[in-house]
Amino acid sequence: MNIIIMDRLGLAPQIQEALATIYDPELKPANILDLGLIYEIITKENKQAKIVMTLTAPACPVAGQIMDEVQEKVAAIEGIEEAIVELTFDPPWNKDMMSEEAKLELGFM
Repeated sequence: MNIIIMDRLGLAPQIQEALATIYDPELKPANILDLGLIYEIITKENKQAKIVMTLTAPACPVAGQIMDEVQEKVAAIEGIEEAIVELTFDPPWNKDMMSEEAKLELGFM
């Protein structure tokens, strides 16, 4: 799945770099970007960043931890004053959303 990017601040590359350092502890070594958990990255002129993401399952036991880490790492990027994380399950995540690299790392290929 491709990430929808609407970047008014030119910070999408830095945001993607930060997101690539976040892992679902149950699916290491693949990061949340390679797992296909990030659906949208939006930045606005008011220095706000919004990340629309999903989880591998609605009952993910580390959901709060992952979402907090996304919020903290995006908010720490220079030029971002507020980071909002929105959780969605539409469309529901499936392993086809993973990058080829993540599939290899996790033994799905």
